Amino acid sequence: MSAPQPSGRLNTTSPFCHISIPRQVVCALAALTLCGILVAGLWPFHSPKNQVHWLENENGLRFGRYGTILSSGLFEAVSSDGPSCSLEIWVEPARTWNTGTVLAFYSSSNPRQFSLQQNYTDLTLQLDIRDQHHPNKLVEMYVDDVFRKNQAFITVTSDGQGTAVYVDGRLVTRSLRFRLSINDLVGQLIGANSPLQHNSWSGQLRALAVYGSELNATQVAQHYEDWTRKGKPTFADDERALALYLFDERAGKIIHNRVRSGIDLYIPERYVVVHQTLLEPPWSEFHTQKGYLENVLINIGGFVPLGFSVCAYFSLVRGLRRPAVAAVIVGVIVSVTIEVLQAYLPTRDSGMTDIITNTLGACVGVLLYYAAAVPLARVLAARHRTWQTGKIPSQGT
Repeated sequence: MSAPQPSGRLNTTSPFCHISIPRQVVCALAALTLCGILVAGLWPFHSPKNQVHWLENENGLRFGRYGTILSSGLFEAVSSDGPSCSLEIWVEPARTWNTGTVLAFYSSSNPRQFSLQQNYTDLTLQLDIRDQHHPNKLVEMYVDDVFRKNQAFITVTSDGQGTAVYVDGRLVTRSLRFRLSINDLVGQLIGANSPLQHNSWSGQLRALAVYGSELNATQVAQHYEDWTRKGKPTFADDERALALYLFDERAGKIIHNRVRSGIDLYIPERYVVVHQTLLEPPWSEFHTQKGYLENVLINIGGFVPLGFSVCAYFSLVRGLRRPAVAAVIVGVIVSVTIEVLQAYLPTRDSGMTDIITNTLGACVGVLLYYAAAVPLARVLAARHRTWQTGKIPSQGT
């Protein structure tokens, strides 16, 4: 029985024709890869239930992976009493090696946004200044080993010219560079999350207070003693308490401000990011933490299979002259689609860095296809010719 004759010229740019894999199968593999990337990029497709619960038999709230609380109104600037301010917060992280925004104030009209963050065992105070003179300026104050013992009662106090941080009633550091003002503690108060992107913090929040004055060392020590023994501080009128949350309700959705005419906090039904950023620019996203590099590598690696499989399919499509370019374009379109949709999902972040790294991953996938598949195609083509002619090819073939 004679060997079958070839029906036409072989396409050596795709090995799949030589190993009897139909184009439909290659298309299905590319489609499955695309679906997998969409699921990984957009899951859970909705805003999850807010994971905030009252502690049992004691005052405080417990925050899960997706948990946040918000103020029911906006804190307003108090310029007539001077820039002095103080903040007290009693927290216990779920894990010592944890990261996230513990507390933040946000107002779209205020160019200075203050946040207090856990960075593993350390505490970070951050002022994000965005105005016509400082389009993107971060001023940070680091306090080492605040969370080394897990639970911490933190007092931040400032006269507007310098900021001091106390832990458990004792002074640990002071900075003249970090100039916190009462006008930075304005807007909506957000607990356990960032106002602009998903940066949730998990743990327990037991106490919170805001003052329109600078507390001295004696006052700080006395407040710490009162909080830990009595569950609330005893303060004088000149300390100008603006907010006092004891977290002693132990039920319901409202955390009452014990200062008369103060602003309450509430627990939303669903996890929310107040003003989620759409396509944050790379220079704003960049940081030197280990997690940033990990995310970059994950985003590159995640799109390598897409670039490879889509390029493999396009190489089988007749009339398509540049399958590599088409595959990269598909990668860009998929990445942009995911990042835009992520701006409406509070559990995800929308940034241009991901578009760049995803596109790079698609390019790597295309290069791997041509580096591995095309040489394989040539080998298979040589074997195909040998099978047809019955001759063993020379070493140079």
